[in-house]
Amino acid sequence: MERIYIGMGSNLAAPADQLRSAVQALAQLPNSRLVGVSAFYQSDSLLPGQPRYTNAVAAIDSALAPLALLDALQAIEQDQGRERHERWGPRTLDLDILLFGDQLIDEPRLKVPHYHMHARPFVLYPLAELAPASLKFADGRRLEQLLADCPFVGLERLVPSAETNQ
Repeated sequence: MERIYIGMGSNLAAPADQLRSAVQALAQLPNSRLVGVSAFYQSDSLLPGQPRYTNAVAAIDSALAPLALLDALQAIEQDQGRERHERWGPRTLDLDILLFGDQLIDEPRLKVPHYHMHARPFVLYPLAELAPASLKFADGRRLEQLLADCPFVGLERLVPSAETNQ
């Protein structure tokens, strides 16, 4: 079993409900166990003119292989109405593998640690709720260093996960 952190985001079709549904789906993954879910956060889109995003991070322990997990996450996205029209476009649900144990993965379909997570407060701060600040990534970086370099700017913390029916 590996500890895996999954970034979740939505800015269409009741985003908080989309994340709650995604958490329920993550809890049903085969050979996996949902460990925890961060609070939900709102942030502006990376592209202007889009609705604000609601983001969170989930932690699971899983025996699934990285690409099998990726396929399962993409199936959850599709089940929740995800359509892929433009990169960084609006979406009902986005599920990203942020960290997969201590593995460094460089496949055409999957890069772990997730690229640019080091510069995204909407990923780092929810991750910090679930992972120890001393967490060391496979590429040598530590969560505490990334948090120090990425201020809590543009984020609004919403209800804690305990209040999201988790």
